[in-house]
Amino acid sequence: MTTTLAVHRGGLTPLEIVAELDRHIIGQSKAKRAVAVALRNHYRRRQLAEDIQAEVTPKNILMIGPTGVGKTEIARRLAKLAKAPFLKVEATKFTEVGYVGRDVESIVRDLVRSAVTMVEEEQKAKVASRARELAEARLLDALLPGGSSEGRAEMKALLGRGGLEERTVEVELEDTQQAASMPGVPGMEEMGANLQDMFKQFMPKKKVRRKLTVREARRVLAEEEADRLIDHDAAAREAVHRAETSGIVFIDELDKIAGEGGGSGPDVSGEGVQRDLLPIVEGTQVNTRWGQVSTDHVLFIAAGAFNVSKPSDLIPELQGRFPIRVELEELSSTDLQRILTQPEHALTKQYIALLAVDGTRIRFEESGVVSIARFAERVNTEIEDIGARRLHTILETVLEDLAFATELGDVVIDEAYVVKKLEDIVDDEDLTRYVL
Repeated sequence: MTTTLAVHRGGLTPLEIVAELDRHIIGQSKAKRAVAVALRNHYRRRQLAEDIQAEVTPKNILMIGPTGVGKTEIARRLAKLAKAPFLKVEATKFTEVGYVGRDVESIVRDLVRSAVTMVEEEQKAKVASRARELAEARLLDALLPGGSSEGRAEMKALLGRGGLEERTVEVELEDTQQAASMPGVPGMEEMGANLQDMFKQFMPKKKVRRKLTVREARRVLAEEEADRLIDHDAAAREAVHRAETSGIVFIDELDKIAGEGGGSGPDVSGEGVQRDLLPIVEGTQVNTRWGQVSTDHVLFIAAGAFNVSKPSDLIPELQGRFPIRVELEELSSTDLQRILTQPEHALTKQYIALLAVDGTRIRFEESGVVSIARFAERVNTEIEDIGARRLHTILETVLEDLAFATELGDVVIDEAYVVKKLEDIVDDEDLTRYVL
């Protein structure tokens, strides 16, 4: 009963979060548990009294493990479960302040932007019925300008029956062309949007006429009407609140900006970026087009392979901001077998569905799955360990002839079939480097 109450109060319990991740990701139970607890703690903090709520800071997570073991996939699936503003960024795309490139404060701006989109979509869903009515009225005006009430009623009935869906109609829409931004210039990424917002207050809205099918016109007009019906200022305030209290940022490839340091000249892509990241992760105020945004309670989850550098190569201050460290295990042959068959939309299920479109019904025998996993593990061991991503190249090679042909009927993928396709390639080390 306690578990049921926890679910009904809001949000998923850690047990449920792990169960959802298990549907798509094999193994890595430690990482799943850490992420599940961090996500639930985000919810728990918001239920506390305001005085203690301000003192409870997120326990940021650092996931360490080789490529292809599920770090990014955990983040991708978490984004769908969180129902909170979520942003995934690559640490390597940022540069130190003062150099050409994106500054780290764009992380917060992008997080708030995703929150604004989320809140506005929710508000639009609430006014969708009214927006459709207004769109239908505008569509009737375009199809039958100045028509009689009887003619409009007849046309409305015809529209309701779907009899005009492919007919072309000319409609008047607001010009939504975006103002040019200034990418690559530090601090200027928001300038285009800010100028556009300022001009909107003083300049009349520009209209454009477009020819669309009735089906497309109905959708576009409904979106425009929904956009007019919602309160954008209230949506922005709610979005900033959500970003501050429940936002989650996943920083991938953190190991690529870690290093020994000590080189000559400024380290634009390494320690400088770490030092710029520090106040964001630590908690600071960032100015955005929606107002000041605090990062004090944003949850940060970082990940990296750390096969060249080590977590200890990060600057000490940044290390201290990721108190929870989780090491992801390398994938064994058994894990690879499970990845091929057990997830809800496993690779083998995807290929079965794809080829069935063209009349080729493939069936994976257990011996075939075992053989594919063993070849993947062998190539990972002998050439380069890229984890589960190796399964994609192996499967593409095994199924190449079947994918090229159509209407082949029933085909069984067993050990003999897999060996026939792969044995010569795997035995030739030079060929393996280029093909698998």
